Amino acid sequence: MSTIGGIPENVLQDMENAFSSDPKNKLAQNVCFMTNPRQVMKSQSDLRDKVHIFNCKVPTEGKPMTNQKASGRCWIFACMNAMRCSVMQLFKCDELEFSQNYLYFWDKLERCNYNLDSYIDCARRGETYEGRLVSHLLVSPSEDGGQWDMLVNLIEKYGVIPKACFKDSESAQQSRSMCGIINNKMREFCKKLHTMVFEKASDEEIQKEKSLMLQQIYSILSICLGTPPKTFTWEYYDKDKKYQKIGPISPVEFYQSKIKPLYNMKDKVCIVNDPRAKNPYNKLYTVEYLNNMTGGQPVLYINQPVSVLKQLTVKSLKEGEVVWFGCDVGKYNSIKPDGVLDLKALDYKLVFGFSGLGLDKEGRLNYGESLMTHAMVITAVHSENDGPTKWRIENSWGDTDGEKGYLVMSDEWFSEFVYEVVIDKKYLTDEILAVMKQSPVVLPAWDPMGALAKL
Repeated sequence: MSTIGGIPENVLQDMENAFSSDPKNKLAQNVCFMTNPRQVMKSQSDLRDKVHIFNCKVPTEGKPMTNQKASGRCWIFACMNAMRCSVMQLFKCDELEFSQNYLYFWDKLERCNYNLDSYIDCARRGETYEGRLVSHLLVSPSEDGGQWDMLVNLIEKYGVIPKACFKDSESAQQSRSMCGIINNKMREFCKKLHTMVFEKASDEEIQKEKSLMLQQIYSILSICLGTPPKTFTWEYYDKDKKYQKIGPISPVEFYQSKIKPLYNMKDKVCIVNDPRAKNPYNKLYTVEYLNNMTGGQPVLYINQPVSVLKQLTVKSLKEGEVVWFGCDVGKYNSIKPDGVLDLKALDYKLVFGFSGLGLDKEGRLNYGESLMTHAMVITAVHSENDGPTKWRIENSWGDTDGEKGYLVMSDEWFSEFVYEVVIDKKYLTDEILAVMKQSPVVLPAWDPMGALAKL
């Protein structure tokens, strides 16, 4: 006798009857059938309240508004945007943009080198492609996204360069095809390196083969992104319309002599909010195999309550310094075109009959509902007697959303979806600085705190 499985017919009928009994469901169905549900859920009254007036704002915001296009370089853009705010007065510029493509090139090359070393290390540990670790590392070997300490590695080694001296290529702006080519080669390389390790090849043979692999990656990057210059000369007009010239100078010397005295990458510390019970506050954390440079500075997090992240951000803003931060940008927003990040921006209950916040922040991390996806810059905060109420955000998606590309983030949204902020150590308490002396707790490679800002 054959049996038809699945949901029983009577249960299906009950669900249909319950849905049809509420006329609001029919109205919602009629509208959502022809319209994106996010548009239907938009709370227009809440959007009107999000004006760009703040009682604490940094004296210099970056111009022009940047646009990462169809690439996952937000973490690089946010860093360059934060850096330029600190040095625009030095160069007497009304507008300044650093080359994101320059750091993008070196990140791709260094990260491939790091990943090749990781594949070798995994093989020597007996890890195979069937295991969770190697499978995780092979999901996207040429990942566009990144974390703050990866930026420290890149800039300390390679410096920075004005965008006028190394502009974006098409593959920098539309990175999917190039990344696909590199992903293909990296998985091929992983198999070959694993085979060599398992067949007891010598270290010399493995390193020789790895060098040939890295040369292929370098060629792909140079073809697609261009070859970064070893020196450059930057010519520009300052805000007084006077001709200025810097160079010839190397990108490293430019950073060390011009930028670092005002914006020292080594002085910045990543403070995270991971409320999971298994990861106590006032502890130092890292993530296994999360880096972009062999022998470079590890990715380190100091875990603190979200209230501390807010306090430190306000302190930085009051001192005139913008704040790089990482968040889950896709949740509860009306960015296009309103430029709003707010828990009230989308009314799930009105349209669907339930709240979209069924899990708290810890639950969202534990059950795969949320993690850091995007990096931006905070330039202002509005505070009342009870503390912050809203924050001004410089994004890197062009100037069509919000106020010419600037967004408004509610304080409640900060609590739920901001995961990390980068703060200069001079604004940190002795108690927080002491955490940096701890031996870090190593989270597994697939832990959500190892997520990369890439949208």
